[in-house]
Amino acid sequence: MTGGGDDSAVRVALRIRPQLAREKIEGCHICTCVMPGEPQVILGKDKAFTYDHVFDMDSTQDAIYTDCTEKLIEGCFEGYNATVFAYGQTGSGKTYTMGTGFDVAVPAEELGIIPRAVTHLFRGIEQRQQAAAEQNRPAPQFRISAQFLELYNEEVLDLFDTTRDMETRKQKSHIKIHEDASGGIYTVGVTTTTVSSEAELIQCLKRGALSRTTASTQMNVQSSRSHAIFTIHICQVRVCEPAHGSPEQDTETNNQPTSGESEIEEFETLTAKFHFVDLAGSERLKRTGATGERAKEGISINCGLLALGNVISALGDRSKRSTHVPYRDSKLTRLLQDSLGGNSRTVMIACISPSDQDFMETLNTLKYANRARNIKNKVMVNQDKASQQISALRTEIARLQMELMEYRTGKRVMGEDGLESLSDMFQENSMLQVDNNNLRMRVKAMQEAIDAQGARLTQLLSERANQALSRAGEASEEIGNMIQNYIKEIEDLRSKLLESEGVNEGLRRSLSRVSNRPVFFGAPASFSSDVMGAETSPETSDVINMARKDLEKLRRKEKKKKKRLQHLMADKREDEDEDEEEKEEDDGREEHKINANELMGPTNQEPEMEGSDREEGDGQEDEEDAEEEEMEESSDELDSEQDEKEDFQAALAHITCEIGIKEKLLEELENSQRRLHTLRLQYEQKLTILQMKIRDTQVERDRVLHSMGPVDSGSEDKSKRIKAEYEKKLSVMNRELQKLQQAQKEHTRLLRNQTQYEKQLKKLQLDLSEMKKTKVRLMKQMKEQQEKSRMVESRRNREIASLRKDQRKQEHQLKLLEAQKRQQELILRRKTEEVTALRRQVRPVSGKISSRKMEQNQDQSLRSSSSSGRMFSSSGAVNGSRFYHRRPVGFYSTRVARGKWQSLERRVSDIIMQRMTISNMEADMNRLLKHREELTRRREKISRKREKLLVEESEGEKEKDLQALNEELEALLANIDYINDSIHDCQANIMQMEEAKDEGDAVDVSAVIGSCTLAEARFFLDHFMTMAINKGLQAAQKESQIKVMEGRLKQTEINSATQNQLLFHMLKEKAEFNPELDALLGNALQGTLLRRCLILRLLNINKPK
Repeated sequence: MTGGGDDSAVRVALRIRPQLAREKIEGCHICTCVMPGEPQVILGKDKAFTYDHVFDMDSTQDAIYTDCTEKLIEGCFEGYNATVFAYGQTGSGKTYTMGTGFDVAVPAEELGIIPRAVTHLFRGIEQRQQAAAEQNRPAPQFRISAQFLELYNEEVLDLFDTTRDMETRKQKSHIKIHEDASGGIYTVGVTTTTVSSEAELIQCLKRGALSRTTASTQMNVQSSRSHAIFTIHICQVRVCEPAHGSPEQDTETNNQPTSGESEIEEFETLTAKFHFVDLAGSERLKRTGATGERAKEGISINCGLLALGNVISALGDRSKRSTHVPYRDSKLTRLLQDSLGGNSRTVMIACISPSDQDFMETLNTLKYANRARNIKNKVMVNQDKASQQISALRTEIARLQMELMEYRTGKRVMGEDGLESLSDMFQENSMLQVDNNNLRMRVKAMQEAIDAQGARLTQLLSERANQALSRAGEASEEIGNMIQNYIKEIEDLRSKLLESEGVNEGLRRSLSRVSNRPVFFGAPASFSSDVMGAETSPETSDVINMARKDLEKLRRKEKKKKKRLQHLMADKREDEDEDEEEKEEDDGREEHKINANELMGPTNQEPEMEGSDREEGDGQEDEEDAEEEEMEESSDELDSEQDEKEDFQAALAHITCEIGIKEKLLEELENSQRRLHTLRLQYEQKLTILQMKIRDTQVERDRVLHSMGPVDSGSEDKSKRIKAEYEKKLSVMNRELQKLQQAQKEHTRLLRNQTQYEKQLKKLQLDLSEMKKTKVRLMKQMKEQQEKSRMVESRRNREIASLRKDQRKQEHQLKLLEAQKRQQELILRRKTEEVTALRRQVRPVSGKISSRKMEQNQDQSLRSSSSSGRMFSSSGAVNGSRFYHRRPVGFYSTRVARGKWQSLERRVSDIIMQRMTISNMEADMNRLLKHREELTRRREKISRKREKLLVEESEGEKEKDLQALNEELEALLANIDYINDSIHDCQANIMQMEEAKDEGDAVDVSAVIGSCTLAEARFFLDHFMTMAINKGLQAAQKESQIKVMEGRLKQTEINSATQNQLLFHMLKEKAEFNPELDALLGNALQGTLLRRCLILRLLNINKPK
């Protein structure tokens, strides 16, 4: 495997199955709502959950596969592991979604994820082999194998094992689960089937699906009784793909000669495994009605799902990530260790039911799915070691080539301290290149537009001239062509004139930029190509002379430093050093004069004289500098020789560097002067050429007019008009030429004003530096102010957080009190409803019998309460004696420990009350659901009776019966609506309690336990033991009381059944003489309540009248 891994979060998709026909008949409402266009589902009224994908009841299998699984199959071709598992309650559509059911004649649009993934896998293999053949590369080799496991009653079974029968399910499995060195999970003793086609793999899947354990429950006709894991192993051998670099790197590698065809092709081996997990649904024995073997299977399923939920909680809860992850609590979590927090791309499909009767199961599924989104997996490419090493070397080569290219292009530079840094010049160059390309495009477009307009203008002018000639007389075709040629030539000359003016303006601007740039402190690279276009001026010659002076000074200083360094090393006398310095200074002056004369050869004589005068003044300054240096030398002799040697070496290196920079600057300036001189000559030559063309045009015009002299008077008038027009055009061109000459004079004047602009520029630069310093100071002040405000804001945020925490605690206590109040009200209302129902149904036979029964019941309750009180008091006394005779606690019962114990006990009591309240609310909701189901059945019966009544033809009592049925139906509908509102209220209350439980559940308890010492832990353990004993004793007492009450209830039911049988036989004997009594006895067998009513009616019938 590769060394490094990328974090990949577990993606969660939610699928809501459609409502079943049975749920619609029972009147179940939809409690889920999907936000359109958003991956969000709302449960109840306002509880929202957000996931990566949400599929509503009308979603298709193809949409689910495309969004959830398609990318995982493509990732397997690149060596990434993948997992898809379906989670949810029983009957929520997990097996249908995964596609492991395999019913007969399943339509193609209803195929699940696994068949579609198999088709996609082999289609991808075929496409890659075809692409390799088209590119003349070796085709990749694939080896596909499959495993199918079943986790039944915490035993791993092999569904591909043909020798297994139903009896071996009860035996212990020989399949072992192991972990390799890299943390991967593998199994030993499992049948691995190698396949080569899609049909073979589908056949293996069908064979394993038929061997899977299924059964029927009250909630699902074909319920999966085990967890199934279908695994596809993919091994791929392919040619190593070349490393992808940057565009610069690609161009560089393209320019270099390659020998790719002559090299030996390298291969890499990639492996991947894809888990398709179909989990058995969580179920409640109360709802499924499972008994015996089915109950045992349900308990095992719930245990495995509980362990899976604990793993998801440990990985998804941020506060528990550092704790131990209980993978080994179940074989299911052990098999899925790679998929949850390991090396795998994982997608969890949470399947839920939209009906309100499955509200609690839906809520738990949504909570676990929401927590699973926080799980982070470490995804790595599964390669063999050789391929891994080759890939690492390729990556390193690509990185080094990229770095080398950055050094070559100037993107990276080396600083004086030896550290790398990014060059601002490279970024500026790239931005300027982009701007240059954009401007080139604009210039090209504008030039095309100008050419088109010029051609159009030439055409219009020629047409205008031809029309004028035609009005004057007959126009000759030769004259028209000549006029058109003249006009075209005039327009060309005008465009060239405008171009020359533009070039002149550009030269003027470039000269101003050259004069504004700092000459002595800039590097040679700071000169742009605009400098080459400026003209020679006295100011530039002064700049060159100043540069030469500085260069000579630096050379003299370098020679002096060398001499002094030799003096220190050879211990020569000071007089000889002074003589040698004076001689070399004279030589340096002569050298300087010769070089200056050579460099200033093409210039005038006056600047030469000025330069010589300046050099004489510089010589005097140099002598003064030498005297000052000698004085400094005499004062510096007091220092140590070693330090002076090091200082001289550093100064010498610095001066050498400055000399090199100044020489490059001087050379650049001289080259720019030469280029400016040549450019000036070229543009002057262009101006003379334009003037010559104008003169030739005038000569040709005169010649043409002269040749047209002997023509008649009409043509003479025409030629006069043409002559006038041409003279007018020539006057316009002369005016333009005068403008150009004026512009040239303006250019000369601007060159004279250049020094003033330089002073203004220096002043502006000083102002800019001051402004920058002010900006830096203001930025520092702003940072300090921001830091102070941030500290104040953080303090306020902490205060707000503490206030919000207190507010949440108060709201939580208020919700608890409200929940307790609602619970008491519900209990009271239920009791009153039961009492009223009993009063309506039961009519006392006589006052004496009822009073006698009430007295007996009171005596029995008094006796049971006294006995239970005696038992409880005796147990309390025993416990009290055991408690007070126990060894004294000593320093364990300090004030701090007692305070912590009291807070811990209060928190435990709060948690118990919360869970009791939630369980009571859930019981109330189940009772309301059953009541709604009964009312719905009654409504169906009344509806059928009403339809039958409408079919009958008798009109006598039809209207009365219809009216009675309609009123009863309306009453039932109103009652059903009231029950639905009560169910919604229960669901909202449960959601509030769940939110409160999630916010504060076990937070305070863990905080108290985490902050306790060893002595306090012993104190807590002692008290917990006492509490556990007391609670266990109370539970045992309650269980004994419940058993006694159940025995009494059973005996009472037996006595009642015996009395009812005796009464029934007595009345049956009398029924032989009474036909009405016989009919009532026939209907009395339907139920206990009807039998009681029958007895009461018979007693009333047989009363003497």
